[in-house]
Amino acid sequence: MPPPPDPIASTRTWLERAVIGLNLCPFAKAVHSKGRIRWVLCEATDTEALLHTLVQELQHLAEADPQDVDTTLIVHPQVLGDFLDYNDFLDVADAALAELGLEGVIQIASFHPQYQFAGTEPDDIENCTNRSPYPTLHLLREASIDAAVAAFPEPEAIFETNQATLQRLGWTGWLALQGPAGPGQNEPDGPADPHR
Repeated sequence: MPPPPDPIASTRTWLERAVIGLNLCPFAKAVHSKGRIRWVLCEATDTEALLHTLVQELQHLAEADPQDVDTTLIVHPQVLGDFLDYNDFLDVADAALAELGLEGVIQIASFHPQYQFAGTEPDDIENCTNRSPYPTLHLLREASIDAAVAAFPEPEAIFETNQATLQRLGWTGWLALQGPAGPGQNEPDGPADPHR
Protein backbone atom coordinates (compact mmCIF):
# COMPACT_ATOMS: atom_id res chain seq x y z
CA MET A 1 0.00 0.00 0.00
CA PRO A 2 1.54 3.35 -1.03
CA PRO A 3 2.20 5.95 1.68
CA PRO A 4 -0.35 8.76 2.01
CA PRO A 5 0.44 11.85 -0.05
CA ASP A 6 2.51 14.60 1.54
CA PRO A 7 0.40 17.78 1.28
CA ILE A 8 3.42 20.09 1.20
CA ALA A 9 5.25 17.99 -1.41
CA SER A 10 2.08 17.80 -3.54
CA THR A 11 1.55 21.56 -3.30
CA ARG A 12 5.20 22.25 -4.11
CA THR A 13 4.91 20.02 -7.21
CA TRP A 14 1.76 21.90 -8.26
CA LEU A 15 3.59 25.20 -7.81
CA GLU A 16 6.52 24.02 -9.92
CA ARG A 17 4.55 22.28 -12.68
CA ALA A 18 1.44 24.44 -12.96
CA VAL A 19 1.98 27.87 -11.44
CA ILE A 20 5.60 28.25 -12.55
CA GLY A 21 5.58 25.71 -15.39
CA LEU A 22 2.64 27.38 -17.14
CA ASN A 23 3.73 30.83 -15.98
CA LEU A 24 0.34 31.39 -14.33
CA CYS A 25 2.07 33.73 -11.91
CA PRO A 26 5.08 35.46 -13.46
CA PHE A 27 6.28 36.46 -9.98
CA ALA A 28 6.38 32.97 -8.42
CA LYS A 29 9.58 31.65 -9.98
CA ALA A 30 11.88 34.20 -8.35
CA VAL A 31 10.69 33.72 -4.76
CA HIS A 32 10.67 29.94 -5.20
CA SER A 33 14.15 29.74 -6.70
CA LYS A 34 15.52 32.02 -3.96
CA GLY A 35 13.92 29.89 -1.22
CA ARG A 36 11.81 32.73 0.11
CA ILE A 37 8.54 30.79 0.40
CA ARG A 38 7.52 29.67 3.88
CA TRP A 39 5.65 26.36 3.66
CA VAL A 40 3.26 25.67 6.55
CA LEU A 41 1.28 22.46 7.01
CA CYS A 42 -1.70 23.25 9.23
CA GLU A 43 -3.23 20.09 10.65
CA ALA A 44 -6.27 21.90 12.03
CA THR A 45 -9.56 20.05 11.82
CA ASP A 46 -11.75 23.07 12.59
CA THR A 47 -11.84 26.70 11.52
CA GLU A 48 -10.94 28.04 14.97
CA ALA A 49 -7.60 26.20 14.92
CA LEU A 50 -7.01 27.26 11.31
CA LEU A 51 -7.69 30.89 12.24
CA HIS A 52 -5.16 30.60 15.09
CA THR A 53 -2.51 29.36 12.65
CA LEU A 54 -3.41 32.08 10.16
CA VAL A 55 -2.98 34.82 12.78
CA GLN A 56 0.39 33.38 13.82
CA GLU A 57 1.57 33.26 10.23
CA LEU A 58 0.36 36.77 9.42
CA GLN A 59 2.36 38.05 12.39
CA HIS A 60 5.39 35.97 11.40
CA LEU A 61 5.37 37.27 7.83
CA ALA A 62 4.91 40.88 8.97
CA GLU A 63 7.94 40.60 11.25
CA ALA A 64 10.20 38.51 8.98
CA ASP A 65 12.94 39.91 6.76
CA PRO A 66 11.64 39.80 3.14
CA GLN A 67 15.05 38.51 2.08
CA ASP A 68 14.35 35.42 4.19
CA VAL A 69 10.57 35.03 3.87
CA ASP A 70 8.74 36.91 1.16
CA THR A 71 5.51 34.91 1.07
CA THR A 72 3.78 32.10 2.98
CA LEU A 73 1.65 29.18 1.85
CA ILE A 74 -0.58 27.64 4.55
CA VAL A 75 -1.76 24.21 3.35
CA HIS A 76 -4.69 22.93 5.44
CA PRO A 77 -5.88 19.54 4.11
CA GLN A 78 -8.21 18.59 6.98
CA VAL A 79 -10.46 21.63 7.16
CA LEU A 80 -12.61 23.58 4.65
CA GLY A 81 -12.61 20.86 2.01
CA ASP A 82 -15.89 22.27 0.71
CA PHE A 83 -15.23 25.29 -1.49
CA LEU A 84 -18.24 27.31 -0.34
CA ASP A 85 -17.20 26.86 3.32
CA TYR A 86 -13.67 27.84 2.36
CA ASN A 87 -14.96 30.88 0.49
CA ASP A 88 -16.95 31.97 3.55
CA PHE A 89 -13.83 31.61 5.69
CA LEU A 90 -12.01 34.15 3.52
CA ASP A 91 -14.17 36.88 5.07
CA VAL A 92 -13.03 35.70 8.52
CA ALA A 93 -9.42 35.71 7.29
CA ASP A 94 -9.74 39.26 5.96
CA ALA A 95 -11.26 40.39 9.26
CA ALA A 96 -8.28 38.91 11.13
CA LEU A 97 -5.93 40.73 8.78
CA ALA A 98 -7.71 44.01 9.54
CA GLU A 99 -7.73 43.37 13.29
CA LEU A 100 -3.96 42.89 13.21
CA GLY A 101 -3.59 46.23 11.41
CA LEU A 102 -2.05 44.53 8.38
CA GLU A 103 -4.40 45.78 5.66
CA GLY A 104 -2.25 47.32 2.97
CA VAL A 105 0.74 45.35 4.26
CA ILE A 106 -0.27 41.75 3.55
CA GLN A 107 -3.02 40.29 1.41
CA ILE A 108 -4.51 36.80 1.43
CA ALA A 109 -4.90 34.93 -1.86
CA SER A 110 -7.02 31.80 -2.15
CA PHE A 111 -6.43 28.38 -3.72
CA HIS A 112 -8.65 25.30 -3.44
CA PRO A 113 -9.14 21.96 -5.26
CA GLN A 114 -12.72 22.99 -6.14
CA TYR A 115 -12.03 26.65 -6.84
CA GLN A 116 -14.70 28.24 -9.00
CA PHE A 117 -14.89 31.82 -10.19
CA ALA A 118 -18.28 33.50 -10.10
CA GLY A 119 -20.07 33.16 -13.42
CA THR A 120 -18.31 29.93 -14.41
CA GLU A 121 -19.35 26.31 -14.54
CA PRO A 122 -17.59 23.75 -12.29
CA ASP A 123 -15.88 22.08 -15.24
CA ASP A 124 -14.63 25.29 -16.88
CA ILE A 125 -10.89 24.84 -17.29
CA GLU A 126 -10.28 28.50 -16.42
CA ASN A 127 -11.00 27.71 -12.77
CA CYS A 128 -7.74 25.76 -12.65
CA THR A 129 -5.73 28.98 -12.32
CA ASN A 130 -6.68 28.83 -8.62
CA ARG A 131 -7.01 25.08 -8.12
CA SER A 132 -4.41 23.60 -5.81
CA PRO A 133 -4.09 20.01 -4.54
CA TYR A 134 -5.33 21.04 -1.08
CA PRO A 135 -7.07 24.08 0.40
CA THR A 136 -4.36 26.73 0.71
CA LEU A 137 -4.13 30.29 2.03
CA HIS A 138 -1.41 32.34 0.36
CA LEU A 139 -0.06 35.30 2.31
CA LEU A 140 1.65 37.94 0.17
CA ARG A 141 3.44 41.17 1.02
CA GLU A 142 1.75 44.12 -0.68
CA ALA A 143 5.15 45.78 -1.24
CA SER A 144 6.42 42.71 -3.09
CA ILE A 145 3.30 42.59 -5.26
CA ASP A 146 3.65 46.29 -6.09
CA ALA A 147 7.33 45.88 -7.03
CA ALA A 148 6.62 42.81 -9.17
CA VAL A 149 3.69 44.47 -10.96
CA ALA A 150 5.75 47.61 -11.62
CA ALA A 151 8.44 45.49 -13.29
CA PHE A 152 5.98 43.51 -15.39
CA PRO A 153 4.66 44.88 -18.68
CA GLU A 154 0.86 44.90 -18.81
CA PRO A 155 0.14 43.18 -15.46
CA GLU A 156 -3.60 43.56 -16.13
CA ALA A 157 -3.19 41.05 -18.99
CA ILE A 158 -2.02 38.21 -16.70
CA PHE A 159 -5.55 36.96 -15.97
CA GLU A 160 -6.55 36.88 -19.63
CA THR A 161 -3.28 35.21 -20.61
CA ASN A 162 -3.83 32.52 -17.98
CA GLN A 163 -7.35 31.86 -19.24
CA ALA A 164 -6.05 31.43 -22.79
CA THR A 165 -3.21 29.17 -21.61
CA LEU A 166 -5.62 26.83 -19.83
CA GLN A 167 -8.08 26.79 -22.71
CA ARG A 168 -5.27 25.66 -25.02
CA LEU A 169 -4.14 23.04 -22.51
CA GLY A 170 -7.61 21.62 -21.84
CA TRP A 171 -8.55 19.10 -19.17
CA THR A 172 -6.46 16.30 -20.64
CA GLY A 173 -3.35 18.46 -20.63
CA TRP A 174 -4.07 19.82 -17.17
CA LEU A 175 -4.51 16.38 -15.63
CA ALA A 176 -1.41 15.06 -17.40
CA LEU A 177 0.56 17.98 -16.00
CA GLN A 178 -0.44 17.04 -12.47
CA GLY A 179 0.90 13.49 -12.74
CA PRO A 180 -0.92 10.61 -11.02
CA ALA A 181 -4.39 11.55 -9.84
CA GLY A 182 -4.54 12.83 -6.31
CA PRO A 183 -6.47 15.35 -4.23
CA GLY A 184 -7.54 18.30 -6.31
CA GLN A 185 -6.72 16.65 -9.62
CA ASN A 186 -10.23 15.82 -10.77
CA GLU A 187 -12.86 18.09 -12.22
CA PRO A 188 -14.81 19.33 -9.17
CA ASP A 189 -18.41 20.28 -8.89
CA GLY A 190 -20.38 22.74 -6.84
CA PRO A 191 -21.94 26.15 -7.36
CA ALA A 192 -19.94 29.32 -7.79
CA ASP A 193 -20.03 31.92 -5.05
CA PRO A 194 -20.96 35.29 -6.58
CA HIS A 195 -18.69 37.17 -4.17
CA ARG A 196 -15.37 35.69 -5.29
